[in-house]
Parts: sequence; C-alpha cells; structure tokens
Amino acid sequence: MKSVLRLLRFLKPYLGLVMLDLVLMIGLVAADLSIPRLIQTLVDIGIRQRDMAAITNISLAMVGVTLFSALCTVGSVLVAVRVSQRATADIRRRLFVQIQSFSFGNFDRLQTGQLLTRLTSDISQVGQLLLQTLRMFIRAPLMILGSVILLMATNWQIALIILTLMTLATIVFMLYANKAQPLFMQVQKKLGRLNTIFQENLAGVRIVKSFVRADHENARFNTANVDLAERAIKVERMLAFVLPILRLLANLGFVVVLWFGGIQVMNGNITMGQIIAMNNYTLWAMFALVNVGMMVSFISSADASAERIFEVLDSHPEISDKDHAITLSKIKGRVTFEDVTFAYNGQGQEPVLNHINLVAEPGETVAIVGSTGAGKSTLINLIPRFYDVTAGKVMIDGIDVRDISLDSLRSQVGVALQETVLFTGTIRDNICYGRPNAKDEEVFAAAKSAQAHEFITSFPKGYDTMIGQRGVNLSGGQKQRLAIARALLLKPNILVLDDATSSVDVETEVKIQAALDRFMVDRTSFIVAQRISTVLGADKIVVLDRGRIEAVGTHQSLMKTSPIYQEIYHSQLGDGREGGSFE
Repeated sequence: MKSVLRLLRFLKPYLGLVMLDLVLMIGLVAADLSIPRLIQTLVDIGIRQRDMAAITNISLAMVGVTLFSALCTVGSVLVAVRVSQRATADIRRRLFVQIQSFSFGNFDRLQTGQLLTRLTSDISQVGQLLLQTLRMFIRAPLMILGSVILLMATNWQIALIILTLMTLATIVFMLYANKAQPLFMQVQKKLGRLNTIFQENLAGVRIVKSFVRADHENARFNTANVDLAERAIKVERMLAFVLPILRLLANLGFVVVLWFGGIQVMNGNITMGQIIAMNNYTLWAMFALVNVGMMVSFISSADASAERIFEVLDSHPEISDKDHAITLSKIKGRVTFEDVTFAYNGQGQEPVLNHINLVAEPGETVAIVGSTGAGKSTLINLIPRFYDVTAGKVMIDGIDVRDISLDSLRSQVGVALQETVLFTGTIRDNICYGRPNAKDEEVFAAAKSAQAHEFITSFPKGYDTMIGQRGVNLSGGQKQRLAIARALLLKPNILVLDDATSSVDVETEVKIQAALDRFMVDRTSFIVAQRISTVLGADKIVVLDRGRIEAVGTHQSLMKTSPIYQEIYHSQLGDGREGGSFE
C-alpha cells in the first residue's frame, strides 16, 4: 500500500478542491443518516399516534433531505472527477517527462511494451483509484462511523454484535488484499508482455509478412494472451469467494437486528421505529463495508500499477548533467578519444571498445570503417554522450564531455543515425525538428545539401506534405535524406553520420557527399559508411576491428599499411565496381 499512499501527494495541488469534496461528503452522509431517524419518528409518532400533521411534516422533511443529498452527490462527483483527472494528467506528464530524460542505456533495459503499459493501463488504474478515493474511500468510512455511533446511541448491545461482524468482514478483505496485490502485479507484467509483442508486430509487420511468420506471431501472441487471461482468472476466483462471505456477514447483521431487536420490542425496551432505524443503520454500515471490500481488489490492482509507475519515476537517467556543468557557446570542433574503453553494461562486461586513442582536428572529415560488430556506431555514440565511457575520456576542445551540459553539447552536434526516425507531421516539421523557428531559406538550403529538395518539391504539397506513421509514404532513401537535412539545419560544429546514406543510390550519395564537403568547411564530421567509395576522400580513415583501432590514415596510406582496409577495398572496388557493402 506504500505506492498507493505515495499517489496521494499528487492531490496536494488540489487541496482546496479535496476539502470541498470532503465537506460535500460530510453533508451527503449526514443527510443519508438522518433518513432512518426521520423514519423512526414517522413510525413512532406519526403512524402509531395517527398524527397526520406529523406524517406530512416528516415526509416533507425527508423530501428536502433527499434533495440536499442529491445536490451533495452531484457536487461531489463533479469535484472528484475534476481533481482525479487533473492529478492523473500530472502523473502522466511526470512519467512521460521522466521517460524522455532516460539515456540510451535505460532504454536498452526497458521494453517499449512495458513503458506503454505504464503510460496507458497503469495510469488508467491509478486515475480510477484517485477517483474512488475521493468518493468511496471518503464516504464509506464516514458512513460506517456515523452508522456505528447512531447504533450505539440507539441500543449498545445490538451495536456491539454488529461491530463484531464488521470486524470479521474487515479481517476477510484484509487477508484478500494481502494475497491479491502480488497477483495483480503479475497481471500487469503479463499485460506489459502482451503489449510488447503487439508493439513489435506493428513495427515489424512487413518483416512478418515477408517471412510468412504470421502463424508463428499469432501463436506467440495467443500464448501471452492466454497467460494473461489465466492470471486474471486466478485473481477473480479469489474475489468470487470474498464477496459472498462479506454479503453473508451483512445479512447476519440484519438477522441480529431483527432477532434481538424483535425480542426487545416485545419486552417494551425499544420501539418499532427504533428497530427500523437500527436495521437501516446496519444496512448503511454493512453496505459501505461491502463496497470497501469490493474495492479492495481494485486497490490491490491499482497498488500494483502505482508500484510500476513509481519504478519508472524513481529510476535515474544513467546520463545526466553534473552540478555546475559547463555550457558550450561556440566550439572549434576538436574531438579527442583518450584511451577510451566501453562496455554496454559497465564494468565486468565484455568491452565493445578497447583503449581507443583518436584525435579529430577542427574541420577534418573522419571516416570509420570496419566489419559488423567492430564498434563503429558505438564509437560515434560517445561523442554526443548517448553513452558514457567505461574508462578513459571523450573530449571536445579539451573538455571532457561529461563536464558539459547535455543540451549545449548536443546542440553543437548534428546527428543522423542508422535507424531513420520520422515523426507524424509535415516534411517541414521533420526537417525543422531541431530548429522549429528556422527560416524557409535555411530549410531549403539544408534539403538541397541533403539532395532532398527535388523529391520534396515533386509532391503536390511540397514541404507541407504530411508524413505517415514512421514515414510509411516515403522510400528508405528519401527518409535518410530528410534525416540528413534535419541534422544539417542545426548548422552543427560537429556532424555525425552513422550509415546515413546506406539506402540512397551511389549517384545521389556522391552528390550528398559533394554538398557536405562544401557545407562542412571548418566543421568536424564523422562518417560511418558501408560503401568504401564514400570514404575515399576523407581526411582520416579509422579502421576498427573487434573494438580496437587497427589503423588510421588516408586512403593512400592505408592501402599500403592496413591488410584489413585492403581487403575491404578489394572486396568492393577491386573489380572496378562503384559500390557495394563490406558488411
């Protein structure tokens, strides 16, 4: 229940509305509890004494109390919905902002489906809990307390028996809560697993169809779906036993009132109106208790959801700004790797990079080549500090990137990564993603440098053409050129292109490279490429092999000194071809 209690802090900004809801609930409970007293008076005075005036007055009073109760109910619902929805929106926003702050390392361990479950199903459960807290969990204790006090005031012997039954009911649903909470946690995890499979299939639907694996994916989804259903059935099976027990105890309460009350009525100790009132108070108290018992399953489910939400909120980004981090204004662009070692899970894991020493001078174009798994993408991901080195330093203009604020560092580095990601919106929106206020002339210039302007203007709406989900209405090469344009629009002092032209044809790649040569004058650029023809004119070519630098030099020097580079070159261009892949 700790997670549920922590949720209540999100109600703090709305304390005034919460207090208003409490006042309305007190009015509602007071009105409801006054009805049995009015009925008692109606029976004992109006009916028994055949006093028509009393019957009329009491009946009118009951109508007035009922209308007051209705007004309090409507007001309470409106306030509770407003507060719970606002608080839920605050939690959702906090969760999204927290996820946005995570580093690549956090996402390497967190599954997308699990995060989606937290932002959807778990948040929904928590929102309902806050709503019920403001309604049921305020009203029920007030109703129970008021009913017990009025029962004691009417007949304390019968009240003690009712209290005993209520204590038994409380024990029953507390035992249920302790057993149900871990099961609800498992249900949410199973739901997260189901969402992961669903998300993977949506993202990879073309692969599924290409490899004719629909039956396999259906079976995988069905297994997770059945697993989720069986776990949920197990929880509901427990609830199936709890509710009848609570109802049994409630009915025993009515029997107690009628049995012992009837005896006392016959002995003349209490009136018929009093026994009717006590029966109503028992009904109110037991009804409130049964409702609380029914909500226990919901509390347990919401507690599991809250725990999963706080698991994310309590996580810390692996990469964050140091205190008093340096803000870069203008840099020269000298990038230094000083004895860099990196492993994806830190110390104790197999290093992906080993003792890398490399210097890129301002304005240099550094190409990185090597076989699959050599560590090319990992190396350049260290420059904008997507990951932190395990040992050694990555420095820009002699400053360790860990001492630089992330915003100022990444604003100096333009990045086009292997996986091209476009967002739903216009082509202009996607190119301007890093500079929303860029002028049209700047957007056009970036698109022309990326060889994207021609195909963009071929669309009827040009730069205002809407891009479908994940850029579905664009080819792979078109998407890559938009990603390059997006990076160039930043006018970065350091440009990182990670296989960013792998989907474009050789002719277009040559044009892009020529434009980049002009664009990146006095700027430092790092290029990871599959085609050896792309890197022939680089100032410096770095040959990586199994996480180590095998050789560094120009094309001419490496052709004389590096067997690995020679092998790459001859595998692609040795027979006179203009391109190909060395991976």
